[in-house]
Amino acid sequence: MLLSYRIPREPSTPRIAVWRKLKRLGVAQLGDGLIALPADARTREQLDWIAEDITDAGGAASIWLAHPASMRQECELTSGLAAARAAEYTEVLTEAQAARTLDAAARAAAIRRLRGQLRRIGRRDYFPPPERVAARAAVDALAEAEPATNESELS
Repeated sequence: MLLSYRIPREPSTPRIAVWRKLKRLGVAQLGDGLIALPADARTREQLDWIAEDITDAGGAASIWLAHPASMRQECELTSGLAAARAAEYTEVLTEAQAARTLDAAARAAAIRRLRGQLRRIGRRDYFPPPERVAARAAVDALAEAEPATNESELS
């Protein structure tokens, strides 16, 4: 699906709000005012709402169903979306590994935060990269790790 839109520069608040919503969806930016997402019921509904926000802000928006003209274009689009998610998963993996050295309370907070990040990334992960499995495994391993304190220290 494509969303073609124009939104007035001023006031900037609606423009920024639209961009944040698009970013949360994990869109592929094809050009200035042109984004793409895989076509499914969820993305269609989300784009419909965003298009309505744009028109409410005095802009213009239209949603298109499209097919890439070549396999190469389709591969570039899907690999770009997957690469963006891979970078996010790598960040979670790195943070999970760093959290292993934290005390029990800080580690518990890190686990909650990282699980939230995984959920948010998962909502925009249309073409899951291999890094997804590694990031989830790292967070699960962090959750299963024994507390850093030694039982002899508690006596």
